[in-house]
Amino acid sequence: MSKRHPGIGISGLAAYLPPYRVNLESWCQWNGDNWDKVGSVVGSSFRMPGPNENTYTMAATAVMRLIDNYDIDPGRIGYLALGTESSTDNSAGTVIIKGMINEALQAQGRPTISRYCEVPEFKHACLGGVYAMKSAARFLALDGAGRIAIVVCSDIAEYARGTSGEPTQGAGAVAMLIEADPKLLTIELSTSGSSSDYRGPDFRKPFSRFLQQPGNHAQRPRDFPLFNGKYSTTCYIDEVLAATAHLVSRLDRSGRKFLRGMLAVFLHRPYQRMAETGLAMILLHFLAVGDSDDRAELDRIAALSGVDAAQLQVELVEQRYVYDLVKKGQVAEELYPFATQALRAMRNMPVWQDEISSKLRLGASEMKHVGNLYTASLPAWIAAGLEEAAAQKMKIQDASILTVGYGSGDAAEIIPMQLMRGWEAAAARIGFAKALADDPVDLTEDDYHSLHDTGALAAGIRQDPGVFVISRTGDGTASFDDTGLEYYSYTASSLAS
Repeated sequence: MSKRHPGIGISGLAAYLPPYRVNLESWCQWNGDNWDKVGSVVGSSFRMPGPNENTYTMAATAVMRLIDNYDIDPGRIGYLALGTESSTDNSAGTVIIKGMINEALQAQGRPTISRYCEVPEFKHACLGGVYAMKSAARFLALDGAGRIAIVVCSDIAEYARGTSGEPTQGAGAVAMLIEADPKLLTIELSTSGSSSDYRGPDFRKPFSRFLQQPGNHAQRPRDFPLFNGKYSTTCYIDEVLAATAHLVSRLDRSGRKFLRGMLAVFLHRPYQRMAETGLAMILLHFLAVGDSDDRAELDRIAALSGVDAAQLQVELVEQRYVYDLVKKGQVAEELYPFATQALRAMRNMPVWQDEISSKLRLGASEMKHVGNLYTASLPAWIAAGLEEAAAQKMKIQDASILTVGYGSGDAAEIIPMQLMRGWEAAAARIGFAKALADDPVDLTEDDYHSLHDTGALAAGIRQDPGVFVISRTGDGTASFDDTGLEYYSYTASSLAS
């Protein structure tokens, strides 16, 4: 792997997951859905924010945990970035988080984040956090030398009840410490792959949706997206393949050898099956553009799948124009029929276990209980996987991992990362398993419907220590206009000094 740039990367991660949990097996019973299918395709449960939580409170809680877990000097933070697609203020963004953190630190008599800290927000569907991470690395490589950066990914994934997206909801935040000479992972941007193309109604959140909601400033607006399931899957496959092609152009070896050298692959995962699909398509592309042995393996897969090998190869390497499906009114059309058929057949072949499942193992069991975290989905899986590797005392220093980010609308990033020597100490501080198991509240059907539809809980709201919450919302009755403006509070955790 290339070493053309000084090491900049990740030195720590911290997560926050709200306590309110929906068990998907129970959800299937409420709705008459097939639990075996939902459990294998989607996962086991998802989280929901409380009535007094939003994207900013979850992000601030994750950042505070990062500062505490890794003994960060807030004065050294020169860059604090938020990646999200569910923020609720169209003017301010990350500075809201900075304000919460600094008020909490001041109340505890601790140093605060510098006045000279940059506070950008990044939005591109689920890819905003990856873009924020890349920007933080570039900041540190240029004018931010000698300082540190924090990137926090925070989102609320919610879908209307009765839609296909309903079981793929979720909420949470993951913060990452980015610095030179990292303690956990280097970010290898020199060998990364990028792609983007406009897709129209893939997955969107036009502002007109909010105009249809009743005006209640004290209630968080419902953020249900418009999406087109079949078309969105096609967009995902196409963009991941395009980013893979860019990655291959920058490698000094065949793609398959590159993938075999990876300890693990972590992908954006709105649900479990999508991550498997993404990695399988990456492998098929590597075979299609590889050497004679790779092409022979692709021919074998094609034969066992009952598809024409030449047509499969063309699908995997030829540029597609997905938005044409919208222009023609054919968004339900299968644009990758041969690759899709090959992928289904591969699940019963040894190659699936040897080169796909084995790469997705680390952290996979924890992620089944997380749900869709949008921008936080990928860093959450990295956190869960590395924490599991540390708990298992795996001797994997200098090993590499591959990360695959994706944002509907449409863009993808494939970034290799390398574990540092002594990574175990930083991984042991992550605390992802603790965040996941921290006394969750399993919602009843009535409580789920109430929290989902109105943002209220009849049983009352839980207030945990070390968590930021919305304390009140402005109603415009003050001597200044604060209509709809949220005010925040924090209860110090036992970790705080």
